[in-house]
Parts: sequence; C-alpha cells; structure tokens
Amino acid sequence: MRTCLVVDDSSVIRKVARRILEGLDFQITEAEDGAKALEACKRGMPDAVLLDWNMPVMDGYEFLGNLRRMPGGDQPKVVFCTTENDVAHIARALHAGANEYIMKPFDRDIVTAKFQEVGLI
Repeated sequence: MRTCLVVDDSSVIRKVARRILEGLDFQITEAEDGAKALEACKRGMPDAVLLDWNMPVMDGYEFLGNLRRMPGGDQPKVVFCTTENDVAHIARALHAGANEYIMKPFDRDIVTAKFQEVGLI
C-alpha cells in the first residue's frame, strides 16, 4: 500500500484529505507543521506528500527544501495544496521541487486527477 503524508495546520483539511486518500488506497500519516513532517519523513519516507503552504513553525516551502536535501528525499511526489493562486507562488513551489499543486478547497476528483498526473495512481 502506498503512503501519503498529509501536512496541514488545519485538522479539518487533514481529515478531508485522509478520507479522500484512504479511499484511493493510501495509508495516511499526518503532521500539523513542516517540522513535524520532517520528523515523520526521518522515521519513514512516504510515497507522497500533500503539503500546505502557510503553516506555523515551518511552512511548506521550507519543509520542501529540507525534504529534498534528505537522503531519499527526492523520491516522494509532493503536491502543494494552497490558497495561493498567483503564478509566482506556483512557480516558486515547482522550482523548489514540488511535482504538482492543487487549490483549496479541493475534492476527490481534483486530488485523484493530480495524483494520476504525477504517477501515484
């Protein structure tokens, strides 16, 4: 079974993402900020990361940079999940190593399509 780390400071978003991704046969772990997400990756690198941009402690952009520098950190497919819809934010995320992005709010169809695009399903 593939694994996905859902990183978002909103428990509601994590719950919605968990429900969608478990329905797509992913095993889910959660983190409420980038620092906790890095700790989770040190314990076991996930196949995918659904990553919020704006979080306390460590934001998604900083987490992504740290992830990509870790041993094996080039492997997970990272899908940014954000309310930021301007081209500069999207370009910055992709340049930092994100594989794709989705806008909040999202639904099962959007998540499914993006995960298909990056080869996760």
